[in-house]
Amino acid sequence: MPRLDDPAAHGARPRTSKPKHDDSRRDGFAHDHGHSHGPGHNHAHGHELHSHPRADHRADEIRALAATFVEGFRSAEDKTSYLRLAGVPDSIPGPDGLARRLVDVTISDGFQVATASPGFGTRDLVYLPFPGGMIAPRTTLTMTYVSLTGRSDIDLVDFLAGRFHAAK
Repeated sequence: MPRLDDPAAHGARPRTSKPKHDDSRRDGFAHDHGHSHGPGHNHAHGHELHSHPRADHRADEIRALAATFVEGFRSAEDKTSYLRLAGVPDSIPGPDGLARRLVDVTISDGFQVATASPGFGTRDLVYLPFPGGMIAPRTTLTMTYVSLTGRSDIDLVDFLAGRFHAAK
């Protein structure tokens, strides 16, 4: 009688090499090693920890950085120095090659009180007001750059996302 713990006894061929896979199609982080797992995994490979943060974790991190930035900017006595220390450029290239200069920083608070989306089979929107406990403030900081030929409004979250992505 064949042993239950012997794969060869059940027609399995011995493995000669570890199978490899590429997770990049699912979570954007390419790597090869001999086992399968889902996105966002966190486990050891030999002597080091192997972790793949998901995009929504990065978005949460950037929102937290933006909130801290806004708090610091509001309380800074010298706003220009604060921007310089944070690495915010005082000029950016415009699409026409002319430099656009930072002229305004706007902080605004908003409150999303409902959502509206297209209805099925109707031209009316489906309107869903939020209960009071779901309504939270949303603060945005916008940097306005201008030249003689144009204007660029850059949201702080987009600016930070670009820096965070470039630093990888």
